[in-house]
Amino acid sequence: MEKVKLSIIYYSSTGINYQLATWAKEAATEAGAEVRLVKVPELAPESAIAQNPAWKAHYEATKDVKEATSDDIEWADAIIFSTPTRFGNVASQMKQFIDMQGGLWSAGKTTNKVVSAMSSASNPHGGQEATVLSLYTSMMHWGAIIVPPGYTDDSAFVSGGNPYGVSVTQDQNGKMVEDVEAAVKHQAKRTIEIAKKIKA
Repeated sequence: MEKVKLSIIYYSSTGINYQLATWAKEAATEAGAEVRLVKVPELAPESAIAQNPAWKAHYEATKDVKEATSDDIEWADAIIFSTPTRFGNVASQMKQFIDMQGGLWSAGKTTNKVVSAMSSASNPHGGQEATVLSLYTSMMHWGAIIVPPGYTDDSAFVSGGNPYGVSVTQDQNGKMVEDVEAAVKHQAKRTIEIAKKIKA
């Protein structure tokens, strides 16, 4: 059987969600998938980015990462989204990207895509779960097949126990509080495993 095609579509201002996406790519590649790692376009003006040194540093460091397009969705058998929380919801950059896929949706091109999502916030109850769930609401409209990690691996408990999709807390220094690497990799491998079954 041909390889599962996975698009990892992320938005990251200071690098946390980029790291989650990178770990997912490592695990999915190891699981035999063909992977595209792409970022959604930045909407914030450069003047705003320049005021936050960590944001500016990450923005400059990832300029070579390809920007996501509708083709990355159409091409993929499976998609993993990673986005920070903004007021308990998906970051506007990610939301705009999803909202712009009406053409694909109306043509039936989003149907049966296997989808999973990850998020981050600056405190444990800052909307991490709500962000993943709100993204999944859009995926239900797409007719996608949602694959949450649930508690299918012990890594869920070490990483904070979010069954909807890995989420991580970012401290004031921009570092991850929980150790989520194993949980991210498990979620990616589970997404590929389910996508293989659907593809078959």
